[in-house]
Amino acid sequence: MSYKSDFPIFKNNKNLVYLDSAATSQKPKIVIDSISQFYSEYNSNVRRGLYPIAEKATAKVEEVRAKVAKFINAKDPKEIIFVRNATEALNLLAYSASHNLSPSETIATTITEHHSNFVPWQVLSAKTGCNLQIIDIGENFQLKKVPKNSKLLTMAHTSNVLGTTNNIEQISKDFKNSSNFFIVDAAQSVPHQKIDVQKLGCDFFVFSGHKMMAATGIGILYGKKEKLKELEPFLYGGEMIREVSVESTTFEEAPYKFEAGTPDIAGIISLGAAIDYLNSIGMDKVRNYEAGIIKYAMERLENVGNIEIYGPKNPTERSSVISFNLNGVHSHDVAQILGDMNICIRSGHHCAMPLHQRLGIQASARVSFAIYNDEEDIDTFIQGLEKVKKIFK
Repeated sequence: MSYKSDFPIFKNNKNLVYLDSAATSQKPKIVIDSISQFYSEYNSNVRRGLYPIAEKATAKVEEVRAKVAKFINAKDPKEIIFVRNATEALNLLAYSASHNLSPSETIATTITEHHSNFVPWQVLSAKTGCNLQIIDIGENFQLKKVPKNSKLLTMAHTSNVLGTTNNIEQISKDFKNSSNFFIVDAAQSVPHQKIDVQKLGCDFFVFSGHKMMAATGIGILYGKKEKLKELEPFLYGGEMIREVSVESTTFEEAPYKFEAGTPDIAGIISLGAAIDYLNSIGMDKVRNYEAGIIKYAMERLENVGNIEIYGPKNPTERSSVISFNLNGVHSHDVAQILGDMNICIRSGHHCAMPLHQRLGIQASARVSFAIYNDEEDIDTFIQGLEKVKKIFK
């Protein structure tokens, strides 16, 4: 079955081959329509007005909060906090966690991280005097031994370069300590597989809406209720305040404690529509469909020749990302030539410079897939690579 017809961008760009969903996904019509409907029918602020459209907007936002909680199997919608994106969620956690860290403690992260889950902890380490421990990868591109004695452990669920998925459930069991913080960046996993945060066992879990077919500007921070109580607010003002006097201020409980100011209401509503769309397909079906695309792409790429592929060679061991280099050709040149053919891929370090340094390369090309891709996209992409090889022969 082809899902392309659900996405207006492909109707408006007949020859578009979009292979950059790890950067941002395309949007189905149901999501686009939900945004238009909000602005056309009940545009108003939330948790303020007592008139009907304001009450409807507020109800819709809380409906999406509950929908997100169910989508990732959180215990309570109050464990779901609306932020702009995964990056903001991670920075919020870094700021808030700084009040719980002392110089004698250790922060652990991995060499495979996106800068959003590397730099905040690097900066926090420098400010607090905490030790920053970097977990390396082995020859199979899997993480080496994860330390159990860190105060804070943070890692990606799925690498945005290697496509490897970490065994969060097992790591949570090994790391279990009520005084510790275990944070998972799930920006590259939530759009592609069924998620159960209770089973995974981590304390915090963050992801971006725009990578899972919602609008840009909306993201989610999930936190266990008892852990959220330990954190200080990140921003002040608006509806996160319970009471203010000249002498002092008291704050609301989570999630509102972390939602200062007017949220991205249209973005939140779009996220609800995106979840509805993914649920209409079924996340197991999404995963199985994309697994077939990955397998086909890996088989075709391995026959290209003169190519270096990063990450597991077995397609069953990777998510919807393949990073590679054609020997003797810079990834920017590959992306430029493919771009001229209306084939959209990513080139560069993919906001993961430490990992590229670890791999001994400056940059790589990357293709990433979603439910709207098909084998014809892969065939066109491979034809593009053959053209690149001819040009640089």
